[in-house]
Amino acid sequence: MDGFNAAVDALSGAVFFKVPVLGTQIELIVLYLALPMLFFTVWLGFPNLTAIGRALRILKTQPHEGEAKGDVSQWGALSTALSGTIGLGNIAGVAVALTMGGPGAILWMFIIGWFAMTVKMAEVTLGLKYRTFDSRGHVHGGPMYVLKAVGAARGWPKIGLLLGGLYAFFALFGAIPMVQVNQSFAQVKVVTGFSNGWAYGTILAGAVALVTLGGAAWLGEVAKRLTPLKVAVYLIGVATVLILHAAAIPAALAEIWQGAWSGQAATGGAVGAFVSGMRRAVFASEAGVGSAVMAHSLARARHPVSEGLVALLEPLLGTMIVCAMGGLALVVAGTWKSGLEGIAITSAAFAQVSPSFPWLLAVVVVLFAYSTLVAWGFYGLQAWGYLFGNGPKAQWSYKILYIIALPPAAAIDLGRVVGIVDSSFFLMAIPNVIALYLCAGELRRDVRDYLATPEED
Repeated sequence: MDGFNAAVDALSGAVFFKVPVLGTQIELIVLYLALPMLFFTVWLGFPNLTAIGRALRILKTQPHEGEAKGDVSQWGALSTALSGTIGLGNIAGVAVALTMGGPGAILWMFIIGWFAMTVKMAEVTLGLKYRTFDSRGHVHGGPMYVLKAVGAARGWPKIGLLLGGLYAFFALFGAIPMVQVNQSFAQVKVVTGFSNGWAYGTILAGAVALVTLGGAAWLGEVAKRLTPLKVAVYLIGVATVLILHAAAIPAALAEIWQGAWSGQAATGGAVGAFVSGMRRAVFASEAGVGSAVMAHSLARARHPVSEGLVALLEPLLGTMIVCAMGGLALVVAGTWKSGLEGIAITSAAFAQVSPSFPWLLAVVVVLFAYSTLVAWGFYGLQAWGYLFGNGPKAQWSYKILYIIALPPAAAIDLGRVVGIVDSSFFLMAIPNVIALYLCAGELRRDVRDYLATPEED
């Protein structure tokens, strides 16, 4: 285990290499992801302000089966993507952000979530534009296919293949949602006393296998049913905590605002709050990472930008609403100062409402973990298919490997789990952001042309 821990620490150190900026050390990869969020928001004309209404109307007029190519509806694709983004990254991730960067990290998560909306729109638009269909009519998409197609179109086929292969390779590791297994077990352990992580991980892996082995159609059906349920139950719990501490909300908001700009010395000041917020916002929204492109590529959409606008809603729901409300609840409850870590901070806040509320949280985190594991199993399968083919043997071999890889995550300490997940996510972002920049011109043309057309009835 010491060798494993050393390897994880070395990987995190390499990925999160720091450079001096205005006299402060800041992680280079964080800047790498922050810049396209700013650039594309301006470059595409602030669609995160102007196009939200149209995005919602698209869901009302989405094409039915046979009216457009794709395996699932646009609502099904959005639900699948939300299954991956609205997960324990929104519960445990907020708690981790607080302990790493103080209350100010919550504001930065909210701000970054707003900019993330445009990046999510851009990468999903490209994913729909460059997705492929196999001989059976099934869809295959993701940043790896975008990079392959764009490289070939620009006369760099080998570079496109290399970048696409790198993305798919990193995605194989990023697609093992270790935080979900780890933190759902942590909460189950708190409320039940069940302490066998390997047994819990095996049971969860078996439940995931029931859907993962069923394919994309099952995935869409499970996501459509679980996503609204898990979000509603969690927000009910958060709202109850906020009502209980209503008098403390103004002071908590002031603490969050002040912490974002001044911070605390122990958490690295304002820069520490920003970096913590950025890392957790990326994990919560996956904007710039490109993972959700693989889910949205399945959609029956009339135009690539149409699905891009639907994807715009993901960070709005997952990061700006769910994370912000959860973060505010933890600040007013004060449990982030208790010396606990991860999901235990949220559990302690829920316990202030009622001794039974940690049980409610346990149900929520298991639902969150389960739906996220199902969604990410599909993402990993797309990456595996790009590298090794989409034949039956290749697909079954990945599904079995994925299921086997889940149980150990319950036995690893949270710090190492976060290190592995963050490193994988940010490595996936490197080739994905390159694709966004290469396609900046065509993205702006496509978005402007689509928004200038009349809306579907």
